[in-house]
Amino acid sequence: MSDRYENPLCKRYASRAMQEIFSDDIKFSTWRKLWVALAESQMELGLDITAKQIDEMKAHITDINYERAAQLETETRHDVMAHIRAYGEQCSAAAPIIHLGATSCYVGDNADIMVQRSALLLVKKLLLNAIARLYDFADKYKSLPCLGYTHFQAAQPTTVGNRAALWIQDLLFDLDHLDFALGNLKLLGCKGTTGTAASFLALFDGDHNKVIALEQKIAAKMGFDSVYPVSGQTYSRKIDFYILSVLSGIAQSAYKFSNDIRLLSHMKEIEEPFEESQVGSSAMAYKRNPMRSERIASLARYVTVNALNPALTASSQWLERTLDDSANRRITIPETFLAVDAILSLYINVAGGLKVYPNMIQKRLNEELPFMATENILMHCVKKGGDRQVLHERIRKHSMEAIKIMKLEGEKNDLLERISSDTAFPITEDEMNELLQPEQFTGRAKEQTEEFLLQVRALLDTNHELLGLDVNITV
Repeated sequence: MSDRYENPLCKRYASRAMQEIFSDDIKFSTWRKLWVALAESQMELGLDITAKQIDEMKAHITDINYERAAQLETETRHDVMAHIRAYGEQCSAAAPIIHLGATSCYVGDNADIMVQRSALLLVKKLLLNAIARLYDFADKYKSLPCLGYTHFQAAQPTTVGNRAALWIQDLLFDLDHLDFALGNLKLLGCKGTTGTAASFLALFDGDHNKVIALEQKIAAKMGFDSVYPVSGQTYSRKIDFYILSVLSGIAQSAYKFSNDIRLLSHMKEIEEPFEESQVGSSAMAYKRNPMRSERIASLARYVTVNALNPALTASSQWLERTLDDSANRRITIPETFLAVDAILSLYINVAGGLKVYPNMIQKRLNEELPFMATENILMHCVKKGGDRQVLHERIRKHSMEAIKIMKLEGEKNDLLERISSDTAFPITEDEMNELLQPEQFTGRAKEQTEEFLLQVRALLDTNHELLGLDVNITV
């Protein structure tokens, strides 16, 4: 529809799978499943509800009469009440017992928990596939020396694979956080208006055991082991904060990765995928802008900021329930998941198609390696009888001159030529070349990467059924 606003997260970025999880079909069919679970459990515990009524409710779980529900909501100004009545019109025999003893949050909050669990499971799948792409990349380039940076200034060399291991490690932290959140997710249950379950206790004539059993039965029918032991009318809004904190963490990791790729792209060492017909700039035809990495960064900022919403919501709830959470949650929770879905899809795409330029990496390393090699040269020459203090001072002076011509005149680094032609240094050309092998300066980068990837491989093997995801980047 071109005459009204459409959310770009749905139109341009997020996958169909994540959009479906937050669709009206999923939401309202889940409400109906919860109403069935409530009525069925009440029947099993002795209330006057028939199997015919249950069967009638089950027959209309997915054929939701949206137009009628919308009409009723304009009359009642209450979405849950509208859907109860709309459902009841389709289930005339069951209408009197739908939502029996429950409050709106029975369907609203329990459905929200179920939807977020489904969304977290999809995020986990995306996260594991991003890790798998990086695993392949890190393994392939674990031995390729490259210049390392601190403060974006040349520092000690590392390897391309070791740098990728840092990206993986961030995602593993996020996976641990996600698994913790998933493992601790519970249903609200059916606790009534202020969380005391008073209405259900009245229905069961004061039988506390049946009220307890009712929640246990509903949880089992909806695929949960347990419910939160206490609540107000809603589950604690801190749960939303914990879940969106997981998403914020993923966004932070992806943002860091995207920034690194953008820097490396500038240095022409590593680039994100760039397709044959892709246009980098409307003005400059030669450009290869890292637009996917830039999009990751852009969406990641949105997610990181959005995680503040549930923090403010959780802290501002009054006593057992206020409704100032509702409008915020309807927007914040789905859109944060949609954005993370888009971020991880981009991450998988970029990580799986990174283009490495070893010659450019070697060139940049060679520009700085002479400075890093001076200590090795110094020690080698001292072992051959040189005076350390004298040689140290001569290296200092040669280094200053080499830096001067590099910065002021744009010339190449000629430090090694200066040292080789200085008769104070007892070193041959072959010895100099031996000391300048890049692998001698990368420490345990290769070995660290190999050891780390063994752990990653074990994780991927454990979750092999979630791998092999094919993502589609539409723009």
